[in-house]
Amino acid sequence: MEFDLPRAAALLVLIVAVGAAGLIGSGVMPLRITLMMVVPSMLAFGAVAFAIGVKHGQFRATHA
Repeated sequence: MEFDLPRAAALLVLIVAVGAAGLIGSGVMPLRITLMMVVPSMLAFGAVAFAIGVKHGQFRATHA
């Protein structure tokens, strides 16, 4: 399966949405805290991990 940027970004947002829905549904923490602190940090971590993964994949593809 080929991943282009829009498809990969949509997958990242979907994963974060499922995680946020799980946290909201479980009632572990208040909704306000989940939406203001947890979801943005999940998106930031996902974006950083995605960028590192892309760079690693480019390195592996050119140095193999």
